[in-house]
Amino acid sequence: MDSNNCFHCGDDCGKKAIVLDDKKFCCNGCKTVYEIFSGNDLDYYYDIQSAAGATPKTLDGRYDFLDSTPIAEKLIEFNDGDLQIINLYIPHIHCSSCIWVLENLNKLNPSIKSGQVDFPKKTVRITYSSATISLKEVVLLLARIGYEPYISLDDFDNKKKSVDRSLIYKLGVAGFAFGNVMFLSFPDYFELSSSDASGGEFWLNKYEPVFRWLMFLFSLPVIFYAGRDYFISAYKGLRSKILNIDVPIALGILVLFIRSTLEITFDWGSGFFDSLTGLVFFLLLGKFFQQKTYSFLSFERDYKSYFPIAITRISKEGKEETTQVHDIKREDRLLIRNEELIPVDGILINGQARIDYSFVTGESEPVTKESGEKVFAGGKQLQGAIEMEALKSVSQSYLTQLWGNSIFQEDKASKFQTLTDSIGRRFTIAVLSIAFLSAAFWLYYDPSKVMNVFTAVLIIACPCAIALASPFTLGNMLRIFGRKKFYLKDTRTIEQLAQIDTAIFDKTGTITTAKKSTATYEGMPLTEAEASLLKNTLRGSNHPLSRTLYNLLSEQNIITLDEYEEHIGKGIEGSKDDEHIKAGSASFVGNDQISDALNTSVHISSNDSYKGKYIFHNEYRDGVSEVFKEMSKIFDVAILSGDNEGEKSRLEKLLPKLTPLYFNQKPQHKLEFIKALQEQGKKVLMVGDGLNDAGALAQAEVGIAISENINVFSPASDGIMDASKFQQLNNYILASKKAMKIIKLSFLLSLTYNAIGLYFAVTGQLEPVIAAILMPLSSISVVAFATISTNFIGRNID
Repeated sequence: MDSNNCFHCGDDCGKKAIVLDDKKFCCNGCKTVYEIFSGNDLDYYYDIQSAAGATPKTLDGRYDFLDSTPIAEKLIEFNDGDLQIINLYIPHIHCSSCIWVLENLNKLNPSIKSGQVDFPKKTVRITYSSATISLKEVVLLLARIGYEPYISLDDFDNKKKSVDRSLIYKLGVAGFAFGNVMFLSFPDYFELSSSDASGGEFWLNKYEPVFRWLMFLFSLPVIFYAGRDYFISAYKGLRSKILNIDVPIALGILVLFIRSTLEITFDWGSGFFDSLTGLVFFLLLGKFFQQKTYSFLSFERDYKSYFPIAITRISKEGKEETTQVHDIKREDRLLIRNEELIPVDGILINGQARIDYSFVTGESEPVTKESGEKVFAGGKQLQGAIEMEALKSVSQSYLTQLWGNSIFQEDKASKFQTLTDSIGRRFTIAVLSIAFLSAAFWLYYDPSKVMNVFTAVLIIACPCAIALASPFTLGNMLRIFGRKKFYLKDTRTIEQLAQIDTAIFDKTGTITTAKKSTATYEGMPLTEAEASLLKNTLRGSNHPLSRTLYNLLSEQNIITLDEYEEHIGKGIEGSKDDEHIKAGSASFVGNDQISDALNTSVHISSNDSYKGKYIFHNEYRDGVSEVFKEMSKIFDVAILSGDNEGEKSRLEKLLPKLTPLYFNQKPQHKLEFIKALQEQGKKVLMVGDGLNDAGALAQAEVGIAISENINVFSPASDGIMDASKFQQLNNYILASKKAMKIIKLSFLLSLTYNAIGLYFAVTGQLEPVIAAILMPLSSISVVAFATISTNFIGRNID
């Protein structure tokens, strides 16, 4: 870097540089940021990328409006009184240094708990303690270190942000210039103008210099406006000592421009202005196509592939009805059961709310809420049933963001992403080496070809197609699965799904269906008070047997319980006034002498006095036999059930011979079973009901929750599958395996294109403008191949 450039932002310091620690700064603002960073052990910011900062601006009360509670409430994403979360758009985010400092804000102010950067969207999600730092102070801190957020009335009104059309404008300028330069180059293409001695059109000969300088003028906006992003990206890469893909492209554009300008200045020829403008136009066209496809895939994922999650809505008449999460509207009254996730911000109306917000904040301490207080989307109810009123409709994209929150993600790097990155790093070095060696060769054999060869090599070879293969294939598969009611957390899950070799299934609520199940009661009749208390206790539970029994019992008045507790894998208990009821296993209700007679039963005790039991008659899902038959050919399959062996003989007839069946498995046993398989090198898929199997779902490589009129949305699961699509499970896994083959074929296609393209470029048979056309075409061909192939796979899934 020039010795007179600012150490922080890289700008020229001029004649009055401010010096501190032998480093020069252009202004006091940059010096202050440096002092803040060095004083808080954040010097590493400058090691990641030199001069990465921005000069902080003078603020003068610009953010005083954030002291207004109504405005702050509109902007804040989450607020439980002490902890607040805000999502801010920061235009200056541009490199790894920015990410590093924004994710280490807690070193600048301990009241900030965490920062999470979304680099493509240029946003940072900040969690902070509102008791010790206000929203305004957070924003001022960001502005002071050169990361001033952009807060507009659009954020306040939650309106759609304006669309960035700069790429379209650049494409238009490049296209206009390219067309005119081509028109002015026609005389050279058809040799209509030549020297006076060799003939040619008189007026073309006379005005040839004018045409050439007009071409030069048309190329200026292409270089300095339409193509400037390539130069900026290349400069930033080189400044960070990174050779990115834009380095050879920028070098190719620059060489074409300088050579062409020299040719017309000294009357050596007409230059390569057509190749230059055409190159930038086709590069931008490829970029525009990529951008459009990405935004289409993103839109499809957020707004068309709805989570198959059921929510219980209470009608105005007080009737409970099951509806899909995306059908919730403002002012709808919702019933949230024990262990269910709150899908939308709302006001607590009824019940005792004890909410775990770790899904949103990472803080595991439950929060108690009273009637009339606000509850936030993403919290999990831990104590019985509550009723709430929705304050808005459900944000699908917000739930997706929560699900993919880094708090719950392990460091499992995609092997294809790693491969793509390593190819990208080596690719640029290889391309530059080939370009210079080829130029040296042709300089010796035929100097007239040097320019064409050097530029064509720099332009034709491009790892873009390799980089696109994985995100487009997996992105399109994610969209297709979503439309088929199989909703996955992210693209990495598809990769994990393709590698599994063992599939473990829960029984109740997974391969059995609650819709057709029936139950008969054996024992002493329940009094009206006991029946009412049982019904209201069951109302708070989300266990498949509780839900089935709740629906089978006669209507009762809804009452608020004094106490409610659910014991995972054992049962539930509730109390009202002096009445206390338990429902669950025989040992849980306090009667170990009772044998379950090898059937699925829920035992009832009232005030510690045993009353009787409900015996369930399980109904298995359609196609269970076929699914297990097909899957057992490829995978090791097994059943892990918390029930007794009552269904063993029935399952042995239903499932393939020698399918392992494990009964009386508590949640902890299931988790340990999967761990043991993984220690043997197995890649495990766990399919469960999403509630009682949370530990096992989280432990497995892929955890799939089956959704049948229950809210199974949980950070533990990697996917949610609509129960009606259970028969397609094997097809979903096979489709994931085929998607991996498509990526490998796309890699092969891209590498073949590069090899052939480089051959023609090195041998001098390729004009730069043709190279510019072929470069985006390679990306388009890979994207088209990936999209068509994945759509074909999708059509084969019924």
